Amino acid sequence: MPFAALAAATTPTAHFGLGLAAVGRPGYINLHRDRDLGDDRDADALRARTHELLDAAYAQGVRYVDAARSYGRAEEFLGEWLDARPAFTDLVVGSKWGYTYTADWKVEAEVHEVKDHGLAAFERQREETRDLLGDRLDLYQIHSLTPDSPALADKELHERLAALSAEGVAVGFSTSGPAQADAIRAALAVTVDGAPLFRTVQATYNALETSAGAALAEAHDAGLTVIVKEGMANGRLAGGEAPAVFREIAADAGVGGDAVALALVLHQPWAGVVLSGAATATQLSGNLHAAVVDLGEEQRARLDALVEEPESYWRHRAALPWS
Repeated sequence: MPFAALAAATTPTAHFGLGLAAVGRPGYINLHRDRDLGDDRDADALRARTHELLDAAYAQGVRYVDAARSYGRAEEFLGEWLDARPAFTDLVVGSKWGYTYTADWKVEAEVHEVKDHGLAAFERQREETRDLLGDRLDLYQIHSLTPDSPALADKELHERLAALSAEGVAVGFSTSGPAQADAIRAALAVTVDGAPLFRTVQATYNALETSAGAALAEAHDAGLTVIVKEGMANGRLAGGEAPAVFREIAADAGVGGDAVALALVLHQPWAGVVLSGAATATQLSGNLHAAVVDLGEEQRARLDALVEEPESYWRHRAALPWS
């Protein structure tokens, strides 16, 4: 299992990952992305930005990178970067299938991505990922599994995913929406020939949205590696958008609110890899300061008071503008 190397690592930043959602395509829903990226978002500009971030992440000890078929050209940019750095064999590479990018390289589009968890979509997107990442793919995840996803009951798909796992590519899933916990527990029950199918779960967890916590603990206890995404709630817990308590704790610790947000996630005993969705190298460095933030019981209690009801949180997220 590729994540065994991360589990054995002792560097402070080895349990961080870099997610490429914010830099593989011109439009995304992180707050203030227009300020972070500016107006120059053609393919060459975002390719250079992605490579800069990957270089900075690797230099600072990050050893997991997360992409997806729907992240525009993220797999392409990552594959080019990997081809130029064949010695970086300790990097764990994950991607996701299940959404097709449809925005035609536009910031504003009627539809940015289309979801399809069917077997045919998997077969098509697996070949597309193979063309771009070759044999460097370590983990392939179902993108945004929900309790009503046909992927949970499709036995033929399960067999094909199990065959991929037998080839050496670990199989996992990500979740989204207010019923994340239900999706996680349903996925934990999926087996092929009596053996659990999934080896990893990637879920949203942050100071505002903690509803998946108990299910993620169960997944961890069942042997899955837990990957946490959106630890800063798409920018709601960073910079001037962060609640006052974040800014106060950050000031006391001499770091940014983003580091406090990710430190809270790192504190969870089941958190195996915590993703940074940075769009700039400066943001990435600030995120990685979370590794040295020691949140006390009183500070964590103050942050716990920020939790929102899942339905409210996800309504807010759905209303965020693509920028």
